[in-house]
Amino acid sequence: MNPAVQWVTLFYMIMAGLAMGLAYDSYRVLSLKFNFPKWLNAMLDLLYWLWAALLVFRMLYAGNQGQLRFYVFLGLFLGVWIYFLIFSVTVRRFVLRLIQSVQYMCRLLWRLVEILIGTPLLWLWRFILGLLKLLGRILRFIFKLLLRLTKPIWVLPVRWISPQLSRLTHSAWIVRITEWITKWRKR
Repeated sequence: MNPAVQWVTLFYMIMAGLAMGLAYDSYRVLSLKFNFPKWLNAMLDLLYWLWAALLVFRMLYAGNQGQLRFYVFLGLFLGVWIYFLIFSVTVRRFVLRLIQSVQYMCRLLWRLVEILIGTPLLWLWRFILGLLKLLGRILRFIFKLLLRLTKPIWVLPVRWISPQLSRLTHSAWIVRITEWITKWRKR
């Protein structure tokens, strides 16, 4: 293996180390910000390490057809060390700002949907409800008016039938039948 391939492989491993550090910091900030459950943190840790292993072996294969040498580990260590020394604080701040920006945009989008869709629907609902209440009041008024106008028609028959019903219910044979039923029920 010539030195040019070794230098290219070392460069690829440094880049892989930088990418691993970037992904780790991003994942760490996200997990702290959103308070994932422990089981989800464990699963995400496993996914991170699987991704990191695939990345390293893909870069290693691209650099020197997958030959594992000492400078491969040195390149990974240098990449992670350089990342945490130089870029870590900046990336964490950037990820936090990115999360805040996404949250702000989501709140803004929700408010926009609420204003453009929710408020007109609420107005429409209130309008329909108001119309139904008005219709109910009008119908109640018409019903009361009809009752007052037709009172002579339905009150007179009720007044005529009422004494007849009273005489019928207080007649002697009805009283005897009801007494017999109550005695029979007491047995």
